[in-house]
Amino acid sequence: MTKSGATAPQTKYLEETYDDTVVKQFLMATIVWGTVAFLLGLVAALQLANWRMNFNLEWLTFGRLRPLHTNAAIFAFAGNAIFAGIYHSSQRLLKTRMFSDFLSKVHFWGWQLIILSAAITLPLGYTAGKEYAELEWPIDIAIAVVWVVFAVNFFGTIARRREKHLYVAIWFYISTIITVAVLHIVNSIEIPVAFMKSYPVWAGIQDAMVQWWYGHNAVAFFLTTPFLGLMYYYIPKAVNRPVYSYQLSIVHFWALIFLYIWAGPHHLLNSAMPDWAQTLGMVFSLMLWAPSWGGMINGLLTLRGVWGLLRTEPIVKFLVIAVTFYGMSTFEGPLMSIKSINGLAHYTDWIIAHVHGGALGWNGMLAFGLIYFLVPRLWNTPLYSKRLAEVHFWFALFGILIYYISMWAAGLTQGFMWRALSPEGRLVYPDFVETVTRIVPLYWVRAVGGATFLTGAIIMIYNVAKTIGQAKEAEPERIAAAPMASGAGDKGHRKLEGLGAIFAVLAFVAIAVGSIIELVPILSLHKHLDPQVSVAPASSLELAGRDIYVREGCYVCHSQMIRKLPADVVRFGKASTLEESMYDHPFQWGSKRTGPDLARVGGKYPDLWHYRHMLNPRDLVPMSIMPSYPWLLTKKTDFVRLRKKASVLKFLGVPYSDEEVASADVNAEADAKVIADVLRGAGINDAQLEQKEIVALIAYLQSLGKKTGTMGAAMSDTPGDGAAATTETPVDASTGTVGTEGGAK
Repeated sequence: MTKSGATAPQTKYLEETYDDTVVKQFLMATIVWGTVAFLLGLVAALQLANWRMNFNLEWLTFGRLRPLHTNAAIFAFAGNAIFAGIYHSSQRLLKTRMFSDFLSKVHFWGWQLIILSAAITLPLGYTAGKEYAELEWPIDIAIAVVWVVFAVNFFGTIARRREKHLYVAIWFYISTIITVAVLHIVNSIEIPVAFMKSYPVWAGIQDAMVQWWYGHNAVAFFLTTPFLGLMYYYIPKAVNRPVYSYQLSIVHFWALIFLYIWAGPHHLLNSAMPDWAQTLGMVFSLMLWAPSWGGMINGLLTLRGVWGLLRTEPIVKFLVIAVTFYGMSTFEGPLMSIKSINGLAHYTDWIIAHVHGGALGWNGMLAFGLIYFLVPRLWNTPLYSKRLAEVHFWFALFGILIYYISMWAAGLTQGFMWRALSPEGRLVYPDFVETVTRIVPLYWVRAVGGATFLTGAIIMIYNVAKTIGQAKEAEPERIAAAPMASGAGDKGHRKLEGLGAIFAVLAFVAIAVGSIIELVPILSLHKHLDPQVSVAPASSLELAGRDIYVREGCYVCHSQMIRKLPADVVRFGKASTLEESMYDHPFQWGSKRTGPDLARVGGKYPDLWHYRHMLNPRDLVPMSIMPSYPWLLTKKTDFVRLRKKASVLKFLGVPYSDEEVASADVNAEADAKVIADVLRGAGINDAQLEQKEIVALIAYLQSLGKKTGTMGAAMSDTPGDGAAATTETPVDASTGTVGTEGGAK
């Protein structure tokens, strides 16, 4: 009734209905894959706490499961949650059904097949060796195709919308779709060697820059901007209030997408990367504080006047904690991009704490709130139990806190122990394994946190299943037939919101400017190399060994980048240079040191030491948490494919001669026999030893740090060239044992 007593006009509805079937499908996929991701994370945590949890199974080692866990968490759990929220909210914000039901189905099933292919190929060792982009080239192509399908469906829906002005959530969805496409395509340019093997076109510093431009912005534009769009839609919906500040949302959006794209180099601070690029990444990371916290404030202040709902509505609890963790993560990220703090934090478990604070606290809690909001509405029934949702909330919150605090403490312990120097400039803790054993108890605590979080998710599954089980069939929601506003008289940003195509172009320009300025100078690699330094490419046997190293995921625990920090130089040897990795496809600088840096490990230990170390690390280092790799002693090296590998790398600029390419297999077999004869002389009884993968891997490890020299001079053959005196320890050549741990994990 109106104030005059007249009856208000009835809302008219079209016969057209929203497509909520695809929303339900993505929502169920979110729950299923989320549980898988959490379970994989728990297994990986237990593997670091106790090496026996690797079970001596080739497809279940930490090096293979960790990439599967990260892909499942990012692209399966968070990805499906994003798509569920976007399909649900976009139709209602644009007042129209999705552009194409067929494209919606292709998107859903295509994405699930991609996830399934990752779940099969990564444990089998098919990996590109690039963090968050490990999937091989056929799957990369499938990702691009499915993403284009999603983009066509989304922008087609915008084109047929019945709402003139694009709401802020749509802005963030637009930036996500455009930027993720650019990131994926540029980072995934690769040349196939075989059906499930390729090499990236980028090498060394080029690959490092492109990878962390991608890796950082995968967090920005896959785990941040779409979730901010969901925040701007579902928080106001959950509390039935408008967003706090329209003007703040404008500043938040444009400042965020423009600044975020520049910050990738902060992942490579104190490394061989040019100083200008490091400074650029640090400065723009610090500038991100402002827009990030502007978004957090906008989300939290939307709840002003309704804080009482925190006591009665579990959905609001999840959403508030999610935004709070967003604020915490976006404060901590720029803090850790300051060079001095990064020198303490990088390569440690503090980074792991930071990542999981965002992934579980921001993405996870928002996804749970989304699930609890959508399930009752999509199935037209009340939530089975608010009490169980409350229980889930507290399990999730305490699980995150236990996880974060334990890894934060572990990271600080590692960082301070690694950099501790005596007044004489010697390492206080020279044996790397000592830093590992000190934090193993914290790995157990981390596992408790992960198990607690997983328990909450299982409670949610039960609650959702009971909710759906009590639902009755309901009519699909019809679309309100509101006429589209003309937009006449709109000015400024309000006018831009009515121009979908121009808005998308401007969003692309915002992310393109920083990308071009950041990447183009680095791609001109010759300008950054010392012309007086000569570099020998890997021999064909070493190339085979490096591929085995990448396949086993060794790069997730070991770096090959000695930073310029004093303690790094004393521990591992002279700081790494750009020249040393200029032929590495992919680069191997690493992002975590669970084991020591291997940049100069070549010649430091005899071949027998490496053989025994891979067979059972605890034979040499009793406290090691490294898995055993017995299959390397039985599997045979694929010598035949080496010609194709060398040919592809020559095409990419590695200076192999035609003769080296043509005889790659023959040369590798000859080099393998030399190493095998040495091992036989040390007592290894295997008539086919030269054919085994362990020999190729030993060849690669023994080459590290021995490929560079001054122009006109021979390459260094000095064992452990450049290695720190403090880590040189007596080695018994007959047994391969070493006096102290000296660096092995």
